[in-house]
Amino acid sequence: MTGPEHYRKAEQRLLMAWEEDRAPEDVRHLVAEAQVHATLALAAATALTPGVNSPSRGAWVSAVHDLA
Repeated sequence: MTGPEHYRKAEQRLLMAWEEDRAPEDVRHLVAEAQVHATLALAAATALTPGVNSPSRGAWVSAVHDLA
């Protein structure tokens, strides 16, 4: 899974956590999953070479700006 995919998964899990009629234990589980994906996304973003345009940088722009 790429960094942008982890970013999107974290957003998805948080949105799912706050849907109505979720049991508290399900909310906790989804928030924990979101945290893991967000951490992995951050690690991937940190590994990018500063100032270099690459396909992975374009994927990040798309993920952050919800273009995909």
